[in-house]
Amino acid sequence: MKKIVLSVTTAAVVGLGSAFFSHTVQAETINELETKQSNIKNEREEVKEDLSKAEAEIADVLFDLKEMNEEIEKVEKSLKENKAMMNKTTEKIEESKEEIKDLEKEIEKLEEAIDVRNELLKERIASMQKAGGNVGFIEVVFGSKSFEDFISRASSASKVTQSDADLIEQQEKDKQKVEEQRSVYQAKLDEQEEQKVELEGMKELIVTQKEENEKSKKKLKAKEKELVTMKSELESKDSNLASLESEIRDDIEAARTPTVTASESNSSSNENTSNESNNSSDGDLRTLSQNEPTGNNTDNKPEKKKQQPAPKPNGGTVDTIMNASKPHFGTPYTWGGKSPSGFDCSGYVSWAYGQTGKSIPSSTSALQSTGTKIPYSSIQPGDLVFFDTYKTNGHVGIYVGNGNFIGAQNSTGLAIANMESGYWKQHFSGHVRRVQ
Repeated sequence: MKKIVLSVTTAAVVGLGSAFFSHTVQAETINELETKQSNIKNEREEVKEDLSKAEAEIADVLFDLKEMNEEIEKVEKSLKENKAMMNKTTEKIEESKEEIKDLEKEIEKLEEAIDVRNELLKERIASMQKAGGNVGFIEVVFGSKSFEDFISRASSASKVTQSDADLIEQQEKDKQKVEEQRSVYQAKLDEQEEQKVELEGMKELIVTQKEENEKSKKKLKAKEKELVTMKSELESKDSNLASLESEIRDDIEAARTPTVTASESNSSSNENTSNESNNSSDGDLRTLSQNEPTGNNTDNKPEKKKQQPAPKPNGGTVDTIMNASKPHFGTPYTWGGKSPSGFDCSGYVSWAYGQTGKSIPSSTSALQSTGTKIPYSSIQPGDLVFFDTYKTNGHVGIYVGNGNFIGAQNSTGLAIANMESGYWKQHFSGHVRRVQ
């Protein structure tokens, strides 16, 4: 990533271009232009490599985010399951407590029964003590009135003694039963309480894990945002470099095409004027430029032309350009492209004006001197606006009003962009041309 950051920084320097590409085309040889073209091509290769790395890292981050979201979903599911188990355990604890309450009531009844038996035993013992001790066999015999009474007394004494023993034995069994039930219910309650404590601990662990996952997700999101921003910067740099490469190619083409210099053109014009003047018996003023004085001849045509204002790109021209361009919004930027199948910046401007019936050059270097230069304060829709990229006025578009221009950009293709903010505001050269 250090390489990517360094590359983006380099883009800013190259993008401004005022230091590296400060010479005009006229002062540069074809070899120099080809060297610049090669350097930009190499720079683009590095940018594309960095773009590939950034895209790969973004893909990795998106994959990690996907896994993190899946992990968060699992944690959320665990939290729900834990909550359900907690609720169920709490219900069981409440049920156990109710069962213990019922048991306590049963214990109270058993204890009351035991108390009753104890009272009976106490009364029997007291009765025996009043009789002088144990109710013996002789007392039963001599106290009997008859043999039948003797049998009855002996049987009763035996039954009472057995009953007392049975009562004591049952009492012990009831006590043991109560203690066993109490132990069972208490053990069950203790187990449920332990389970609740364990679930509370699990919940705390799951919540902690969820918080850590959310932190990791937040970091991944921040990294994704950083990478997307970096990718955007790299794409912007690639767009600028593509524009530079296209303009240099136009400059090379222009340098290889023989052109008539301004001095040659003026010389030829002067010669033609001189010849026409010599061949004219009446000094026809039609050969004079509209900026030259016409004397007192008020009927000549040049004077009439001078009084007419120069045609300006108006709403009709812009409407024609916009109507012709809208179906092609988004058309990809193509080096040297001059048709709806693909545009570069100057190729689009030439094509757009061709839709209005006007033929203008298709290279940025030639468009710099097309029409009339006007101050930005007088700009009107339809005027050509230029931006400094790798060189002065290296990019061109058509002003459409409200601070917007339409042009072929590498990053967006054919589109409307704002020149009063961001990149285009920073690189607007202030050069405006009005097509006549």
